[in-house]
Amino acid sequence: MEIDIVTKQDLQQFKTQLLTEIKELLQKADKPKTEWLRSKEVRAVLSISSGTLLNLRVSGVLRYTKVGGMHYYNREDIDRMLSNERK
Repeated sequence: MEIDIVTKQDLQQFKTQLLTEIKELLQKADKPKTEWLRSKEVRAVLSISSGTLLNLRVSGVLRYTKVGGMHYYNREDIDRMLSNERK
């Protein structure tokens, strides 16, 4: 049976190598292409009430996705809606 002795220097080198590899993986990882906001966040961004947000949904002005009882809104759709109002 062979016994290897691990020194503090070996551990430090391993730590450095591991952190470098993790950073590389995180940089390569694709970030989500869309940013999804919940109703509360949308109301805060637009400074509107929940009733106004409901009207925007019902009228089709603002698209949404419902997942498990929660409404999610695409950030690009909100930006698009705001830019159309300014014209």
